[in-house]
Amino acid sequence: MSTPTIILASGSPRRRELLQLLGKPFEVVASNAPETVSEHMTPFEACQLNAYRKARVVAKKFPDALVIGADTEVALGQQLFGKPATLKEAASMLLKLQGKVHSVITGVCLLYLRKHRQICFAELTNVRFRRLSRAQRWEYLKSINPLDKAGGYAIQENGHLLVESIEGSFSNVVGLPMERLEAELKRFS
Repeated sequence: MSTPTIILASGSPRRRELLQLLGKPFEVVASNAPETVSEHMTPFEACQLNAYRKARVVAKKFPDALVIGADTEVALGQQLFGKPATLKEAASMLLKLQGKVHSVITGVCLLYLRKHRQICFAELTNVRFRRLSRAQRWEYLKSINPLDKAGGYAIQENGHLLVESIEGSFSNVVGLPMERLEAELKRFS
């Protein structure tokens, strides 16, 4: 069986960089599927559903490709922290997360419509934040663009200023759980 074209259904430069680490050729076609969150879903379910929806929109246009959709959320208990709309909202998120352990969950969907194959999964990484002063939070926010990042932060961009420790996959916090993704991609070969 020949390997299908791989398409990343995300405009995220971080996901693109991570996928390049596998050394396999791929294309990028950003999905315009809206993200949904429901109080009736767990963070795992919401991330997987959003990843599926993103992959499905692109796969319908490219049914002969293996499409990868992904969605990352930050959760403190059952409270989800998506992408903040403003710097003030990002600062509020960092305040709520400081000194605590939160979860970063990334849902991934691999969808190959022509062969009727699909795998969806979610990975969790626990992240402990340092306690920060108001000035430290604002200094961090000025050093990045928090508005396109779940939880208002990026571990790969001055994350050492916020993060005390992590338990689990570092790449999952960035936006793609590479260890699991690589294993699942092998199932499609």
